[in-house]
Amino acid sequence: MKEFQPRDWLEKFRMSKDTFFFLCNKLKPRLTRQDTHFRLALPLEKRVAVALWRLATNVEYRTISALFGVGRSTVCKCVRDVCHAIVSLLKPLYLQQPSEQEMEDTARLFNTRWGFPHCVGAIDSLHVAIIAPSNNTADYWNSAGWLSVVLQGVVNGLGQFWDVCAGFPGSTEDTAILQNSTIWASASEGGLSPKPPRSFMGRPLKYLLLGDAAYPLQSWLLKCYPESDRLTPRQRAYNYRLSRARSVIENAFLRLKARWQCLHKRNDCSLDLVPTMVLACCILHNVCEVHGDTFVEEWLEAVSQADSPQPSDALPSSADDPEAEEPLYLQQPSEQEMEDMARLFNTCWGML
Repeated sequence: MKEFQPRDWLEKFRMSKDTFFFLCNKLKPRLTRQDTHFRLALPLEKRVAVALWRLATNVEYRTISALFGVGRSTVCKCVRDVCHAIVSLLKPLYLQQPSEQEMEDTARLFNTRWGFPHCVGAIDSLHVAIIAPSNNTADYWNSAGWLSVVLQGVVNGLGQFWDVCAGFPGSTEDTAILQNSTIWASASEGGLSPKPPRSFMGRPLKYLLLGDAAYPLQSWLLKCYPESDRLTPRQRAYNYRLSRARSVIENAFLRLKARWQCLHKRNDCSLDLVPTMVLACCILHNVCEVHGDTFVEEWLEAVSQADSPQPSDALPSSADDPEAEEPLYLQQPSEQEMEDMARLFNTCWGML
């Protein structure tokens, strides 16, 4: 640790030296061990280093065992203990639903950066490859033909996760994961609605999430119109802006996998640990992003060519909420509303 240069810290642990020791200090309440009469306790910093090396490289336990001079069972225990400690101690600090002020700031960022107003997040799923589980193997085969567990994530305009649901078997459809997640319950009960609701074009409107074709249209979850030759210019412009705004979560997943390659390569950990490991990686992603740690663009090369392509599923329109497009919004606009809409299209899309 005394000989490592800044580049070494980033390469081996995917974070700066300062962030590494910040992490160690935060995890100390759960990871500190006392010496016994029979053996000396493994230093806290070494336990964290072992776990981060595993998360960053996904190399086998026996390789890490040789590098750090500890037993394979010790490596396994370090990884498990550190992942659980990260989730227990850092999730309340780095992965929580944003406050009302934070939502307002995020909506402003989405509008400023991509011209998409009233949006507070983008949602998508990522399949993480696993080895064949001992039970219910068929449940873990995804539609692309490989074994996985699913991570559902919601990110803000900076690509930082604020809601994560991990561990569903690979065969589970995105809509089923969504409907069994806390974000569905929260949004359905008005958790995305500011109090009082913000006015948009003269009417109160909830904050919105942006999804892809695998998600059902809801009053708080938008997706693109299905591609068709019959789409109007405005519908095409809407699709373009939504897709461009959604790129924030696509980039976040790329950075997440590139930084923590245990999510990119096939993960051979025990299945009961994988969801905790996935959640820990999302939290560490936020820690590194918040602390401004350098992201090395070369890391992206390792994830640019995936051995197993991500599943791509589309949900039939019959699964959409028929009331998601409220009749109120489908009526002929007034003269003032037409003027407001013309100004909006001109501002966001350059369409006079």
